[in-house]
Amino acid sequence: MDFRSRFCCFGGFDRKQNKKKESTWRIFSLKELHSATNNFNYDNKLGEGGFGSVYWGQLWDGSQIAVKRLKVYSNKAEMEFAVEVEILARVRHKNLLSLRGYCAEGQERLIVYDYMPNLSLLSHLHGQHSAECLLDWNRRMNIAIGSAEGILYLHHHATPHIIHRDIKASNVLLDADFKAQVADFGFAKLIPDGATHVTTRVKGTLGYLAPEYAMLGKASESCDVYSFGILLLELASGKKPIEKLNAATRRSITEWALPLACQRKFSDIADPKLNGDYSVEELKRVVLVGLVCARNQPEKRPTILEVVDLLKGESKEKLAALENDEMFSATHAADYNDGVSVADDSSDFVSEERERKQETENVVT
Repeated sequence: MDFRSRFCCFGGFDRKQNKKKESTWRIFSLKELHSATNNFNYDNKLGEGGFGSVYWGQLWDGSQIAVKRLKVYSNKAEMEFAVEVEILARVRHKNLLSLRGYCAEGQERLIVYDYMPNLSLLSHLHGQHSAECLLDWNRRMNIAIGSAEGILYLHHHATPHIIHRDIKASNVLLDADFKAQVADFGFAKLIPDGATHVTTRVKGTLGYLAPEYAMLGKASESCDVYSFGILLLELASGKKPIEKLNAATRRSITEWALPLACQRKFSDIADPKLNGDYSVEELKRVVLVGLVCARNQPEKRPTILEVVDLLKGESKEKLAALENDEMFSATHAADYNDGVSVADDSSDFVSEERERKQETENVVT
């Protein structure tokens, strides 16, 4: 089945249902995208991942675009391409990256988006812009709330509901005003009405994978909440999800942050690049929300709707209940991971599965 047939099956060309949506994006020619990106020149490359490369481009009208170019043509790549285009074509939210269009000529598969001048959150926390310290605390809070609202739309307002499955710093893009736009829907799953989860092959990024998803392949909205919790801790601390302590030992960000939170040492968690310039109450809120989101037990995690409310801090009662949660008592901190390193557990699982079945994709930026 070719791309157009697959896309039709998803409903992407349903004229009655998608008239308004189709007017917001279009089909690009390969020639047009070659011209816009200077023949996919290396100097235009913005980034690279397991899917292929992303290039900066400029159209004839002067507008700037980002072009994702799949590097391998296969049935699997074709399906992921079709899924991403279909989902992007059906969602519209200020905190979700918009689709400009796509190109499917021969074996070329390209997706076109608006260009985000401030690149990704990853680039500011750990990458080429990290030394510039452009993320002050106010921007970080806006990114946290904006990203959560984008995920809220996917989980509660999209029809059918959508699980992203790859929430991480490199998939939170920043526009000219540093407003967050959640991107990259190649791994996303549509959730049928009434379903609590879907069982699927594990795809995602080490350090962000919920335990039940990494071990059992059970993908649910709660898995996105777990990943978002890791992202919140990363945003507050400037640390990576998994930290190498030495050649043999790795520590997850939750293992590091939880004992400090239990001792109420929030200043020790704050990113040193903030130089102490942050709201103590907001920092505490982000850390505590991040940790309850990243609980091992999915039934104890909040929904993304509850996460948005907590981050906004509109209910003092809810904030007090959060601070008094059992996981922040000293007795519970010691057995948070049941004596097992989340980083080692996730890593071993993914490595073993890749060697044994080639079924798990470890996308490391």
